[in-house]
Amino acid sequence: MGDAGRPAGWWRRKSTPEKVETYTRWSFHLFGVIEVAAIGLPGVGQGRADVAGWLTAAGAVHALAACVTASRALDWSRGRRGQPIRLLWVLGTLTFALAVLALGLKEYGPGGPSMDTAAGTVFVVILTFGAGTMALGVRRRRRVFSTVCGFAFGAGVGSWPFGASWTTVLAVTFVVLISAGSLASTCLFSVWLLDSVYELDEARETRARLAVAEERLRFGRDLHDVLGRNLSVISLKSELAVQLARRGRPEAVEQMIEVQRIAQESQREVRDVVRGYREADLGIELDGAKGVLTAAGIDCEITGDTDGLPAEVQSALGWVVREAATNVLRHGDAGRCTVGLRVREGSVVLTVENDGVAGPGGSGGSGLAGLRERLAAVDGSLEAGPVGADGFRLVAEVPLARVAGVSEVAS
Repeated sequence: MGDAGRPAGWWRRKSTPEKVETYTRWSFHLFGVIEVAAIGLPGVGQGRADVAGWLTAAGAVHALAACVTASRALDWSRGRRGQPIRLLWVLGTLTFALAVLALGLKEYGPGGPSMDTAAGTVFVVILTFGAGTMALGVRRRRRVFSTVCGFAFGAGVGSWPFGASWTTVLAVTFVVLISAGSLASTCLFSVWLLDSVYELDEARETRARLAVAEERLRFGRDLHDVLGRNLSVISLKSELAVQLARRGRPEAVEQMIEVQRIAQESQREVRDVVRGYREADLGIELDGAKGVLTAAGIDCEITGDTDGLPAEVQSALGWVVREAATNVLRHGDAGRCTVGLRVREGSVVLTVENDGVAGPGGSGGSGLAGLRERLAAVDGSLEAGPVGADGFRLVAEVPLARVAGVSEVAS
């Protein structure tokens, strides 16, 4: 059974925002379990199985409605669903009915101080979790404040017809106000934190896209600078050669020779621009990767020396470092990343290892395929895969003897 079928593998495949969302959603479900326990335990303390059973069943129904409402409200906050208006009305009506039932149990139940305490506890718990959950479905501060205050005021007014004293009315109002307000604040803070995590992740993706767009603009400017002037000269000289040819002037041949020379010069300059765009300096890429990863809060350690390595090797390994650092930022959840460069047995080995759940480019992504193509040009190889419980390692190896021989022949 692979990692994909294990709970740990399912969790590791999630991005950081998805993890936070899963944690937040199950925290809301945990509130439902707490509510059922808080409602059922007072009845159990009375030693009456019938009362405990009814209270637990009522709490379970209310908790289920609250969990469904909280889940739909969370989807609404993420823009996946509409506002759960009907569920809010259902939860509000159910909260009111069960609160009245608790007051009725206090007034017309088996009686006794212990039963009165149990009924009062159920009354407060129902209103607290009802108001706290409904706050997720309204979100705006004024509406949340109105909802919590309305539940607290309703709790005090509702207990008055059942013989509660003014002191009890004020105490119930205050307790519901504080408890419901605290729960509502906790829920809203959790949603705000989740939204912030998603926004940060989107900002990181936007930053990566902007970096790519900026590089494309730079490349476009370079091509424009190289070709713009030369193409204008070629156009003018071609028109001049046409006019001279029509007049039978021998200077037309000289003009066309000049056009040919400028075209060949432009071709050479374009090749130089493309070569500079495709080549990457390993030392610069290592420094850049360390700076970017450190700025992102990832502890980065780089070992090894690039002195004496052929330009072809530095270019190929520079792209490996660039791709690995980019994907650790975009796809991983790393807190540590190590980059090691060493020469052994006539070859240079670059190792990039991070403790994030996602590897640099994934095991079968297009990023790794592109790196393998670049390394294949210098007879290099690339291996990538998970290591340990939550790590990922990328190893690129390039033989130095082959590259040196090719360089000498080219010279």
